[in-house]
Parts: sequence; C-alpha cells; structure tokens
Amino acid sequence: MTDQVNENIQMITETIRDFGSKEIIPHYRTWDDTQEFPIQLFKKLGELGLMGVLVPQDYNGSGLGYLEYINIIEEIAKLDGSIGLSLAAHNSLCTNHILMFGNEYQKQKWLPSLATATKIGAWGLTEPNTGSDAGNMKTTAIKDGSNWILNGTKNFITHGSSGEIAVVIARSGEPGDSHGMTAFVLEKGMDGFRAGRKEDKLGMRASETTELIFEDCRVPDSNRLGEVGEGFIQALKILDGGRVSIAALSVGIAQGAFEAATKYAQERHQFNKPIATFQGVSFKLADMATKIEAARLLTLNAAELKMKGVKMTKESAMAKYYASEVAVEVANDAVQIHGGYGYTKDFPVEKYYRDAKLCTIGEGTSEIQKLVIAKSILN
Repeated sequence: MTDQVNENIQMITETIRDFGSKEIIPHYRTWDDTQEFPIQLFKKLGELGLMGVLVPQDYNGSGLGYLEYINIIEEIAKLDGSIGLSLAAHNSLCTNHILMFGNEYQKQKWLPSLATATKIGAWGLTEPNTGSDAGNMKTTAIKDGSNWILNGTKNFITHGSSGEIAVVIARSGEPGDSHGMTAFVLEKGMDGFRAGRKEDKLGMRASETTELIFEDCRVPDSNRLGEVGEGFIQALKILDGGRVSIAALSVGIAQGAFEAATKYAQERHQFNKPIATFQGVSFKLADMATKIEAARLLTLNAAELKMKGVKMTKESAMAKYYASEVAVEVANDAVQIHGGYGYTKDFPVEKYYRDAKLCTIGEGTSEIQKLVIAKSILN
C-alpha cells in the first residue's frame, strides 16, 4: 500500500466519520423502521465523490482504486449496513459494468451522472426462478431492426424503483448457454420498463429492493454493452468485484457490532464490576476481533489483486464467504453480550444482527462461494 493510498484512506475515513455523525447516525433508526430509501443522502454522498469512487476523473469520478473503495464501504457499513449496501451496488455493479464494458460514447453518456449521483444506478441479473442458476434466466431480448425487445421480470434489484439507469442482462440466445445472454443499459421512462413490488425485508431496510418488469420494452441497439452474447461473461467479471464489495460491507457491519459490544461490556456492571472483566465476555471479544481482522485481510488481498488486474475469482469468493459468515457470527455474539438489551431497538446491535444475514446471501450465497472456491482449487 503506497503512502498516497494511505493518505487517501486516512482523509476518506475522517470525512466519512464526520459526515456520518451528522447525516446518518441521527436518522438510521427512522430509515430502518419506515424502510425509507434516503435518496437525498446519496446525492450528498455523490457531492463527496463517493458514488463514483472507481470512475476516472474524465467522467466526473474520483479516480480512486479498490483499496480506497473497500475502506469507504467498511466505514459506511459501520454506521449503517443498508447505506453501505446501496453505495456498493451503485458503484460496483451498475456504474462499474458501464465503466468496464461500455464504449466511449456510452461512458460519456452515463458515467458522469452516475459518478455524481445525479442519477442512481441499478443492476439486473436475478430473477424469481433463477437466482444462483442465472444461466437459465427467462427475461428475453429479441432483435427487431435497430432495437431489442425485452420481456420478463427481474427481482431483488437494489434501487429498482429509484434507480434511473439500469444495467440489465437478458437472454438473447438459448437457455443455459453461457454465451446466450446480452447486457443492455435501460433508462427510467422507457416504454414498457417499470418497477414492480418492493420487498419487505428483515434487514438492510433502507436499501430499496424491488422488481424490474419489462413488457415489450424497446431498447436501442446503441444501449447494448459489449458484443451480443457476452452479457453473462461480463456479469461474472462484475461479480468478482462485487464479492469484494460485500466482503468489505461484511467487515464494516462486523466492526460496528464489535465496537458496540466492546463499549457496552465496559459500561455494563454486574456483581460490582464491568462485564468485560469476565472471561466469558472477554474471550468472546477476543474471538470477534481476531475473526474481523482475518476477514479484513482476506478482503484486502482480493482488492489488491483486483487493482493489479490479476484473476482473483477464488480470492474474492474466499473473502466474501468468510467475511459474510464472520459478520453473522460477530453480530450474534454482540447481541449475546448485550443480553436482553441486545434484543431491543434501544441498542444498535439488533440492527447489525438483522443486516448481517444478507451478506451471506447477496451476490452469491455462501454455498455458491464454496462451489467457486472448490472449482478453483480442483481445476
């Protein structure tokens, strides 16, 4: 890690902590209770340069690397996992897909507004009956002259309703053919393109999740990303980076839960002494701290490989798998340390507990990560 990167990270950390104390901490409970997606907050994050972290300055982005990026995700997730999730989805999925696979015209057209959060981005791969089995997606794209006609439904889409620019992968060939899918950019207001049902979720409740519905939606061929049939291959490469995002998100949630538990353990007295002095509690804290550090190092390793342009499918899967499971374990222990109070909304650990679980599911379940890791080892 260079001195410049270290300096960037220190500055970013201070900025986020100051911003978060004023703009996130006072409101996160209300957002969680009401499932409000605080779009104006993301506009402010855009003004700070945090919505186009990886985008070059030529397109109004911050032009930073993955090491700074994972630090940003972790620091935001410590404050509110759902805000961290939305920040990650906007940066690493929609925006990054256009950055990696768009032509110059497409980059000039869409990246500046995404990088500044003038427009919020969404990314559509998952469908109601094809989650892990994305290769058998039902949403179709049929060529019609200089346009494509899209029909189908995507679900579990972050910013599906509020997003104004969406990258969507649709089947342009035969089911099950890894070269039978194509990626397109859709814009809010296109005929036949709309949001569907909003999910009522256990956690990450301030991060909007809805369906995307396509009914004879006509998309210009100029909105196609890359070559016909490359959509699924592109998506797999995007998910390599996305796993690093979820790993960083998991580390942030775990760190937030750990800090809350440590503070409580030092303040809560039983038998005339802080409960942190009891071995049953102090050993939990030791285990939590060790697992978080291991997860952070796995995440850092994957991010460094990503920065170097080295294949990191195995490393990103390892980071995502381990860090997400650690987030659940640490949040669970944080609730346990709080005892009965941990089960109430008076303390933040119950929210960390609810938010953490999604990290083991989104962008590939823990079981899928094991498949990816095993395949990398055995091939």
